[in-house]
Amino acid sequence: MINKEERKEAIEQWNNQTKVWTEKRGKAVTFLAVSVMILLSFSILIFVASKGITIFTKNNASLADFFFGTEWKPSAVNEEGRPLVGALPMIFGSFSVTILAAVICSPLAIGAAVFMTEISPKFGMKVLQPIIELLVGIPSVVYGFLGVSLVVPFLRNTFSGSGFGIAAGTIVLTIMILPTITSLSVDAIRSVPDSLREASLALGATRWQTIYRVVLKTAMPGLLTAVIFGMARAFGEALAVQMVIGNSTVIPDSLFEPASTLTSILTMGMGYTVMGQVDNNALWTLALMLLLMSYVFIFIIRIIGRRREQQ
Repeated sequence: MINKEERKEAIEQWNNQTKVWTEKRGKAVTFLAVSVMILLSFSILIFVASKGITIFTKNNASLADFFFGTEWKPSAVNEEGRPLVGALPMIFGSFSVTILAAVICSPLAIGAAVFMTEISPKFGMKVLQPIIELLVGIPSVVYGFLGVSLVVPFLRNTFSGSGFGIAAGTIVLTIMILPTITSLSVDAIRSVPDSLREASLALGATRWQTIYRVVLKTAMPGLLTAVIFGMARAFGEALAVQMVIGNSTVIPDSLFEPASTLTSILTMGMGYTVMGQVDNNALWTLALMLLLMSYVFIFIIRIIGRRREQQ
């Protein structure tokens, strides 16, 4: 007969073995998931890179012409027999709409975040927060359709030109990235300890002085991260910008003339090229540049995050 103590010891031993096996299974599943993610990331990078450099290795395109050339006709060749893959107009358009949208959107988003957290937190949580979450969930095609229906006619009637161009793309992107930057800015400001606010007020600082000199300065790394996230989304946006920018592969003389971005040319041409042809290889090069720019934005965010942790 097994007494109570032996039975208790057997149960405890069984429980310990079960916990050990459960922990091992959990580690195995976690390791498998991480391995799959790393494998997929490297596979995508290697595949896109191998396709993106084909235009230079196989089709003998010039790297200098790609970054500084202004003529985009991959199926044609120049006097030296190299394909005309001047991507400068698309690069200029992508950076123009991204930077302009960030410059316009950042003050609005940070101001809204300050209002939601410091001025009227109850109203911000009950009214503004649901509105921002609703804007985040709107598909990009809806923003593009609103841009074609409202923004482009307004610019056409107010300024000279067709209404399509960098200005229309900037306005659409500003509205698109506003919820993203606002939400991340709210989180950054809320992460500031209340003790800093109380100490500033105790020293005689006003409410606005506390917000400007204490809260915003302390939350600056998080605010910069929010802006970079918004720029990353704006740089990679395709459909909404394609619908309002005009998709002309030239460097415009003004903000109200048709232009193009890397994503707009890529989405327009992907369905009309054959794998392995010069046109298709040129599009893969644009895709590689977009992927590398995404890594650049992620790298900047990581640097800002490390400085924030150090502070």
